Amino acid sequence: MSGATPRAPHDEPHGRALGSRLNWLRAAVLGANDGIVSTAGLVVGVAGATSDRDALLTAGLAGLLAGSMSMATGEYVSVSTQRDSEKAALTLEKRELREQPDAELDELTGLLTARGLSREVAREAAVQLTERDALRAHASVELGIDPDDLADPWRAAFASLLAFTTGALLPLLAIVLPPDQLRLPVTVVSVLVALTLTGWWSARLGDAPAGRAVLRNVGGGAVAMAVTYGAGSLLGAVGV
Repeated sequence: MSGATPRAPHDEPHGRALGSRLNWLRAAVLGANDGIVSTAGLVVGVAGATSDRDALLTAGLAGLLAGSMSMATGEYVSVSTQRDSEKAALTLEKRELREQPDAELDELTGLLTARGLSREVAREAAVQLTERDALRAHASVELGIDPDDLADPWRAAFASLLAFTTGALLPLLAIVLPPDQLRLPVTVVSVLVALTLTGWWSARLGDAPAGRAVLRNVGGGAVAMAVTYGAGSLLGAVGV
C-alpha cells in the first residue's frame, strides 16, 4: 500500500476563502496586464520617435515606476476606505448587540430564514450562533465580513505594485535588449503573446469564454501600441 496520507475532504478551500483567493489572483493578473499595456504603449511610442537605447530605457523605467506607484497608491487608498467601512459597520453592530440584543436575534433569525431555513430551525441556529459569538455571527451573515480578516491596504498596495512591475518589465526588456532593427517587432510580438496569456488566464479565473477575452485583450493592446507608435513617429518626423 502507498504511504501517502489521504487528503481530508475538508482540506480543500471553500466559500469565502476560495472567493478571496480568486479575487487576489484576478487582481494580480489584471495588474500585470495594466503594466504590460501601459509600458508597451509608452516605449513603442518613444520608439516611433527615436531608436536611442538610453531614451527608450529612461522612458520605460519612468513609466514602470510611475505606473507601479500609482497603482499601489490607488489600491492603498481604495482598500483603506473599504477597511474603514468594515470597522465602522462592526462598531455599529457591537452597539446594536449591546443595546438591543432581542431585536438583533430576531434580525439574525430573519436573515437565516431568507436563506432557506425553516423559521424554527433558523431561530435555533440564531440562538446557538449568538451564544457562541454574536458579533461574528452577525458580521458573517448580515455584513459578509470576517472580523479576523479585514481588508489589508498594505497587502493590496504591495500586490498591485508587484503585479504592475512584473507586467511592465516585459516590454521594457523587449525594447532595450534586442538589436536596433529587432526592437520593435520583438516588443510587439512579446506583448501580444503576453496579453494572450493574461486574457486567457483572466477568463479562466472568471469562468468566462476565453476566446472573447483574449481577443479583447490582444486587440486593446495592439490598438494602444499602434496609436502611440503613430504619435511618436509623427512627433519624430516634425522634430518635436
